[in-house]
Amino acid sequence: MHISLESPDQPAVLRLIDELDAYQKPLYPPESHHGIDLAALSAPNVLFAVARDREGDAVACGAIVLGHAHGELKRMYTRPSQRGKGIGRALLDFLESEARARGCFRFALETGYLQPEAISLYLRCGYVRCGPFGDYIEDPNSVFMQKEGV
Repeated sequence: MHISLESPDQPAVLRLIDELDAYQKPLYPPESHHGIDLAALSAPNVLFAVARDREGDAVACGAIVLGHAHGELKRMYTRPSQRGKGIGRALLDFLESEARARGCFRFALETGYLQPEAISLYLRCGYVRCGPFGDYIEDPNSVFMQKEGV
């Protein structure tokens, strides 16, 4: 597996993002969807990473939006056929490392309560639950998490 910063505007990566949307949209009402679009993923303050298998196929992706107070994880997704191999953790470690290299040492995220695998991964990686941050408001469908001082 190889992880690197890449443009999200690639057909194989767009398919990953479409798969993520197809998975999440039926789980929550529209007002509880907090993904960001392709234009936002391509902004200069966004680190977008892609994990590729030995054949070079895109199997996972994720982003971190570097802000003033923290870096926010967005669009984390691993293809179901690739789960359980440590790819999500490796992708998260990679994004955090890249953000730290740019001076970001506080991370936050919002995920859905119906995604226990994601919540479990974040807990294992040192994230703790917190309240809404930034422009988020309390939402019964959302789980907010943060990691500091890394």
